[in-house]
Amino acid sequence: IGVDEEGGSVTRLERGTGSTVPGAAQLGAIDDVEVTAAVGAELARRLRAVGANAELGPVADVNTNPGNPVIGVRAFGADAELVARHALAMIGGIQGGAVAACAKHFPGHGDTNLDSHHALPEISLDVDEYERVHLEPFRLAVEAGVDMIMTAHIVVPAWGEAPATLNPRILGILRDWGFDGVIVTDALDMAAIRESVGIGGGAVQALAAGADLLCIGNPTNPGPAAAPDQDERDFHAARDAIVDALRDGSLSVERVREAAARVSALGAKLAAAAAAGIADDAEAGVDRVSGRAVTVRGALSATDGPLAVIDARRRSTLAVDTAADFATEILRDGGSVTRVDATAPNVQVEPAVDATAVVVVDGPLLTAAQRAAIDGAAGGSAVVVNVGLPIDDQLPLPVIDVRASNRGGVAAALSLIRGSAGGAV
Repeated sequence: IGVDEEGGSVTRLERGTGSTVPGAAQLGAIDDVEVTAAVGAELARRLRAVGANAELGPVADVNTNPGNPVIGVRAFGADAELVARHALAMIGGIQGGAVAACAKHFPGHGDTNLDSHHALPEISLDVDEYERVHLEPFRLAVEAGVDMIMTAHIVVPAWGEAPATLNPRILGILRDWGFDGVIVTDALDMAAIRESVGIGGGAVQALAAGADLLCIGNPTNPGPAAAPDQDERDFHAARDAIVDALRDGSLSVERVREAAARVSALGAKLAAAAAAGIADDAEAGVDRVSGRAVTVRGALSATDGPLAVIDARRRSTLAVDTAADFATEILRDGGSVTRVDATAPNVQVEPAVDATAVVVVDGPLLTAAQRAAIDGAAGGSAVVVNVGLPIDDQLPLPVIDVRASNRGGVAAALSLIRGSAGGAV
């Protein structure tokens, strides 16, 4: 049983209240592998507590494109060595807790400018650069004994026209490295697969390409068009296509048996590790680690007066809940919240009266509407709270960079606004 519980902006277990676990970008900024390993151990403990034994993380992508719409704060950083260092620490923490870790998204989703939940991205890098930067964290993860690797729905023209999930040449790289663990697909109901070869075609082609485990069943991926029983329909489409392919010989029985054997072997390994006994004590202080990654640029004047939050974040992607309401609830601290459409062509924001404006954005690349909100608020007492990656541009207001939309980081930002250290989560 797997859970997509990355920490930071990506949580399933704390979706209603916000994650109390730091995210990858926060851990990369802190750059303490012992802390990262402790976070991995805590994630494993939380998964065991709900009966899960597979963590669909860490993200091993090197986020070299600042405008990447789907990775961003989910990555440890833009440097391959830093990403590898922390991915390995996270893997060690997770797998030391009798939970499988899953390095994702192979062969690297860090240089895309499209979200594969909505489209099929293409990364046109030469092979040398891809191997040196984007493959390296995965190669080292294999060397370190990671249990699972998740594929990416991306096209790398240097390795063929098929998306990595369906591309035997790309998945074969893992086996050439000696990886005998489980290759799991990213969700086959994402648009990159659903709207190209379909759920059934994707299931068959992924298995034929070398994948061992198919990820299916998130009814939110199709968006508003999803039927009430969309997850069941998708499962049946995949099952029926696999059965048909086995019957007509386009998918070999041996390949399916090989995939099933790998999954069974991992299940047996995890069961044995759990039976050996694992301490269930929470990792002390993990819920306060996020605050160590929060930084301030510019002269921040603390206030104990009313706060007027101007929420100018983009709407969340299907992977990252960047626009969760809990963040503004924390930041308003009893004050008001105004929502601004971050994609609107014309936005007018007046300076706050008898309050300090808190403009919430998700950098690093700001839209015209977000800039207008910042410029409008700058006429009075105001501060920017950025829950995305740090913004390179100079802004007319002090900026608090949180590096995730998680409870611990946002609480730390509020503490800075209020002039105190730390912050309750």
